[in-house]
Order: sequence, then structure tokens, then C-alpha cells
Amino acid sequence: MKKAVFLILSLFLISCTNKSEEYIDPRGTDYAGSESCVQCHKTQSEMVFHSSHFKATAPAILENVSGDFDSKNHTFIYDKETKLVMEKHGDSLYQVLYKKGKETAKYKFEIVFGTKHAQTSVYWRNNNTYELPLSYYHSVNNWATSPGFPADKPYFDRMVVKDCYACHSSNISSRTVDQSSAEKNFMSMDIEDVINKKTIVYGIDCERCHGPAKKHVEFHLKNPNVKVANSITSFKTLNRQQKLDACALCHAGNDGMKLKSRFEFKPGDNLSDFFRETRSINDTTQFDVHGNQFRLMAQSKCFINSEKMDCITCHNPHENASKNMASYSKICMSCHQGLKHKETTLKSMPEKLLADNCVECHMPKKASNAISFQLSNSKQLSNYILRTHKIGIYPTKKK
Repeated sequence: MKKAVFLILSLFLISCTNKSEEYIDPRGTDYAGSESCVQCHKTQSEMVFHSSHFKATAPAILENVSGDFDSKNHTFIYDKETKLVMEKHGDSLYQVLYKKGKETAKYKFEIVFGTKHAQTSVYWRNNNTYELPLSYYHSVNNWATSPGFPADKPYFDRMVVKDCYACHSSNISSRTVDQSSAEKNFMSMDIEDVINKKTIVYGIDCERCHGPAKKHVEFHLKNPNVKVANSITSFKTLNRQQKLDACALCHAGNDGMKLKSRFEFKPGDNLSDFFRETRSINDTTQFDVHGNQFRLMAQSKCFINSEKMDCITCHNPHENASKNMASYSKICMSCHQGLKHKETTLKSMPEKLLADNCVECHMPKKASNAISFQLSNSKQLSNYILRTHKIGIYPTKKK
């Protein structure tokens, strides 16, 4: 009996070891790494690890890359002599440039950005990353020009700078170096950032939103009966503005004057310490549907007239936005009970169906003016379609 108890206790102690003690995080010794969260937060971790937040960036290994590399949809034609082909060589993926049927260059997929609506990729060159000219769009199930790239010639020189990673990763460090005279020209500055590959923490991980967790993990492994979160930021303890700022860090555009790097932001910080706004959040600016979710929501009467509404009112930050429109309608109806649709609206759809899908009418999908793309052999620009977060009454579409 004693041997059996000893064996069970030994197994328990082995399974509850502090994984953070073995992990070295490039952000510093206060960080434990997301794997340490799994031990006590298995349900949340499983959701997070499959979410678009967690996959906002990822190494470009086969299972992380979207798109077709084998069929007729893997070639983009620029002109009669120039084409770019998606090719798989062993376990690596490339965009290969052909001129008059001959391979002239190839660029490896090394980091992917995004996974839900579309995915763009970058390659490394001279300690910096550069965007590949073609991206994969799930809306058309095909390759097309990366946002802002030309459709008449391939272009491989758009640098993806550190600030781009600030909303797509949890960490990346850089250092500033002098450019050699050969690298300088009349347009360039005397200094440039050099990114350290070893410092990348891919995606938006647990500690990006909850802060450094090393002390938290150590405390709760030693004190498993304590259920109140120790040495970690719980969103339950934040006030409304602090919760909003944590999301608005990356979902509000933030095109004002940058005061600090987003990477320095910790939950509970004030966003105003990181960006100096040049205009009122409640002005009449037509914010683009891409990347301005908070600003659009802030223009809504629902938000303005509420003292509690924040992003988490409708979204579970641990998982992707729900595809169940009725679940959002329940949230809407918790405040809008008793309201009746106008007779003209009822002609478009029965009352019951309208009540189960508030979002479709009051937060319609709209074309982004910030992101457009072109398919191969097409002169027409296609727009990225996203749901607006400005809740309102929109004109009924005429059939």
C-alpha cells in the first residue's frame, strides 16, 4: 500500500514540474512561455493555440502555410514572359520567378502572417524580413497580389519592419546599426534596424495579454489550493478603460504619434502613454474596417450610451469570433428588449429571423479600402471584406 501511494505521489510531482524553469524566453527571465499555462489552464490553452491571435505569425513550415502548391492555381502571370510560381522543394516552400521559361530567382517562405481570412509571407535578407509579392486569400481560394503590390511586375523589396510585428507577434528585438556607404543613397537614412531572429516569439501568446507569468507559475505550483490569481494580470481586475486599451493596442489603428513601442505595453497600462492621438476618438472619420475595430465600436451609440460595454462583452479573447450569429443576438437583446422592427424592415425578413441575426443588418460586412488585391490575368481590384464594428442602422439593400 505504501509503495502504491509513493508511486502515485511521484507521478504527481513529475507531472507538475515547473516547465518555466527550463524555458528561456527572449523577453526576459520574468516570462514562463505559453506551454507553462497548459498545466492549470488546459481548456483555455487548447482554444488559444488554435486561435487566429496565436497564429498571427508562425514559422513557414508546411502545416502553417495556406494555399495550393501543386495544381493550376499555383502560378501568377505578370506578362507573356514573366510568371511567379508557388513551388515545394522538399520541406521548404518558395515563390519562384521565371523569365522566358527560365528560373531567375526564388524566395523562401520563412514567416507567415495571418491564417483566418488571408495569409501573407516574408523571407529573410540581411537580417531583415521582406514581404513576398503574392498572398493567399481564403475568400477566393487563390493566390493574388499582396496588399499594395503591383500586378504587372514582381516586387521583392518591401521591408517588413519591427513595428509590423508589434501586432502580429509577442516579441521581436532589433538593434540600430550604421549603414555602410555602399548601402546608403540619397533617399536613405544613416541608420537601420537589424532584427534578431532568435528573439521572435510567434503569435499573440498568453503573456502578451496577461503579462509576465514566471512568478505566477511558480507560486501556484507550490500553492495549488490557492484559487485567486497571484502575480498575473486578470482582466477581471481591470477597469473598463484598461480592458479597452489592451485590445485597442492592436485593434484601433493607432496612427497617432508613437511614444513607445507596443512591445512595452503590459495589461493595465494606459494606451495614451504609447500613442498621442491627433483627433477625437468620437469624430466622424470613416475608419477602415481593417484594424480599426475599437474606433468603429467607439462611434456606436451602443458603446457611447453604455458604461460597461467593452470588447469582451461580445468576444471571448481565448478563441476566434463565433460564427453563430444567434449568440451575438442574445447579447444585443439583453439591452434591446421590447424594440420592434419597422414595417419596411419586416418585409425583408420575418421578425424571428431578424431577432436571431442582429449582426447581419447592424454590423454589415464592408469592403476595406486599405487592403485590395488582384488575381492573375485580371485588371480588376478586389477588396478585402470584413465586418464593421460600427453598430448602427444601415440602409436596407434593395432586391
